[in-house]
Amino acid sequence: MKKHIASNPSIKQASNGRRNFLKKSSLAALAASLGFEIVHAAKLPSNYVPLAFQDSDPFKLFNKNKELIVLNNKPWNLETPPHLLDDKITPADKMFVRNNGLIPENVDVNTWTLTVDGESVSQTKTYSLADLKSKFKNYTYQLTLECGGNGRSEFFPPASGNQWKVGAVSCANWTGIRLKDLLQDIGIKPDAVYIGYHSADSHLSNDPNKEPISRGVPIAKALQDETLIAFEMNGSPIPIAHGFPLRLVAGGFPASASGKWLNRISVRNIVHDGAKMEAPSYRVPCNPVAPGTEVSNEDMCIIESMPVKSLITNPKSGAMIPMNKKLEVRGHAWAGELEVKKVQVSIDFGATWQDCQLDPPVNRLAWQHFKTSLNFPKDGYYEVWAKATDSNGKSQPMLVPGWNPKGYLNNACHRIAVKVG
Repeated sequence: MKKHIASNPSIKQASNGRRNFLKKSSLAALAASLGFEIVHAAKLPSNYVPLAFQDSDPFKLFNKNKELIVLNNKPWNLETPPHLLDDKITPADKMFVRNNGLIPENVDVNTWTLTVDGESVSQTKTYSLADLKSKFKNYTYQLTLECGGNGRSEFFPPASGNQWKVGAVSCANWTGIRLKDLLQDIGIKPDAVYIGYHSADSHLSNDPNKEPISRGVPIAKALQDETLIAFEMNGSPIPIAHGFPLRLVAGGFPASASGKWLNRISVRNIVHDGAKMEAPSYRVPCNPVAPGTEVSNEDMCIIESMPVKSLITNPKSGAMIPMNKKLEVRGHAWAGELEVKKVQVSIDFGATWQDCQLDPPVNRLAWQHFKTSLNFPKDGYYEVWAKATDSNGKSQPMLVPGWNPKGYLNNACHRIAVKVG
């Protein structure tokens, strides 16, 4: 039987290398290649590959643009600088990576299955990838995925977790089947309130009984047209770093709700209680608190729709332009489950604002593109601030909003520096 070990050949090579490494190498040879004695070599666990020989180049492993910023390597977490997000449709090489566990190495598309079970299904049923692709109508939507902790680095007191700046967001084309069509095929009971996902990634501890993450969404979100079981991204198989061969995609909610390497969905009669569903993960205080306040778990609420936000993608911060030349500014804006109705920019620290041209979304839950031209009154240092307003009339704050213990939902105005003269 033919196996497909991921869409990226370097993943296959790295996987094969790790698997065969200790079979082909003696401890003496390992020490010689390092140039040092491996102290306690006799105690190496079976099949363990020393870190010095593990491939730690994510740009080669995942075919990523080398300007991405590595925040973690175990698990892999990479951020995209804003100027790399200028494309209207985010390409794979510029898409941020957010993982909680270890990426599965051996993916066989011929044997991969998706099982749907849980307290609130009429029947438990398992589908092959071929079943999913052939038995259900396929849909394509452009969907915004943003990490709940995007912007965490701006909170003070500092919040724990990856110190994302503003680049943990993307908007790619996703193709797959609607989750609601799958649930209709199985049949769900009236008491269904939530779905939870389960995936093939492994816990950092390598404990097979632990899931690194198993989140989900309310049943109403699961039944939206745009909530997909996806098998393609931008017209190609989903890259391994983004969930190959199957991913749940629930745009507008924190990207943690869009489970990668999907192999099971549970339909629940309770709020899903999987890993990273418990407080304080992906929760904020139900009521505002002062910075630094300790918040009890029972006073934390699950994040659902993401807040209104914008991102300047051109020019790159630090741009220098000659006097009397207009500056062309462009970027994207999004508003979770809502639509963006207005984007404005300011060059005087928010004292006055200028309206931008704003495109409608190509479909619900896709980001929207804005652009404008700016004139500057004299030589000097300026900052360009962007502010979006959603369809409910709520605008981005100019300062970091709503401190919370985990540093979620920072939607303060994005700012870039410009030097004129």
